[in-house]
Amino acid sequence: MAAFPRVFLLSPARVGGARTAMLLREGASFDVALRLKAGIATTGEIYSFLSGLYFRGKMAYAGAFHHPPANVPPALVMVPGAGLVPPESTMSRDQVLAIPSVPVEEDEPAFRVPLLRDAKDLDRRAGPECRVILLGSVATRKYTGPLLEVFGERLLFPSEFVGRGDMSRGGLMLRSARSGDELSYVPVLGTPNHGPRPPRLPR
Repeated sequence: MAAFPRVFLLSPARVGGARTAMLLREGASFDVALRLKAGIATTGEIYSFLSGLYFRGKMAYAGAFHHPPANVPPALVMVPGAGLVPPESTMSRDQVLAIPSVPVEEDEPAFRVPLLRDAKDLDRRAGPECRVILLGSVATRKYTGPLLEVFGERLLFPSEFVGRGDMSRGGLMLRSARSGDELSYVPVLGTPNHGPRPPRLPR
């Protein structure tokens, strides 16, 4: 894969449900919960705990293949209500609790406005040669709608994602990061985002 300038955008993990309750439980004593209570847990580790394999795959993949322009973060996470934030930024308990109140929808102002604000700032800082690679679903416009308004044909995604579910994508990205074999990127604009399910990943 040519070493063109690129920044990865990581779609958010789902906040709510059993793993969120486990993380926020008063007596929780595992590492991420203790770090969250102390105010030092990062967005990346919180989302990795909540999402498991899928988000861990995104983090590993972005870490292996990033190539950002100077003074631009290599990866940014979409956080509903907060826009695009570096995965190493800290997140408080109150911020975690606030996330489910923001519907992740293309036309929802609480989600859309911060995302567009930060996408435009990234576009200005990264310049017209930089490609923005979405590690997340392109099956709906909840992410791609606002991002295409800013990046247009420079918004790419891994073609190998088509037809795969979240767990399969997570495993694919982990394998790619470990092997050093980068996935193939295609523009979100004009590329079919649905397709036949590919073969299962080998063990």
